[in-house]
Amino acid sequence: MHQKIAIATPHAPQAIGPYSQAIQQNGWLYISGQIALDPTTGVVVGQGDVGAETHRVMQNLAAILEAAGGGFKDVVKCQIFLADMDDFATVNEIYASYLSEPFPARATVQVAKLPKGVKVEIDATAFVGG
Repeated sequence: MHQKIAIATPHAPQAIGPYSQAIQQNGWLYISGQIALDPTTGVVVGQGDVGAETHRVMQNLAAILEAAGGGFKDVVKCQIFLADMDDFATVNEIYASYLSEPFPARATVQVAKLPKGVKVEIDATAFVGG
């Protein structure tokens, strides 16, 4: 059976549209793009400070991974969306501090605009099924 399970935790921002924080199916976990929202207040953390935003994004991803029974060690792929590619080095350094080898596959792209005017959004795919 291919049961699709929505993962939700109060320790990450609640979905504010027709999507889930994450979907788990057959051991795979697909985490929706996370921005620097404080899960308690719903306010952007460190607005305009790409370092502070990136830490909050990674904390949000960690909370969702934990709610699904996993951690960063289980992540196989990430996508990073930047409002400005000039922020790449800062985001990359902070991102790397949360992960260990072998690092996940990854794509990083600059986009025209991100929700709530943030500078970074990251999504992740993980295998938490064993």
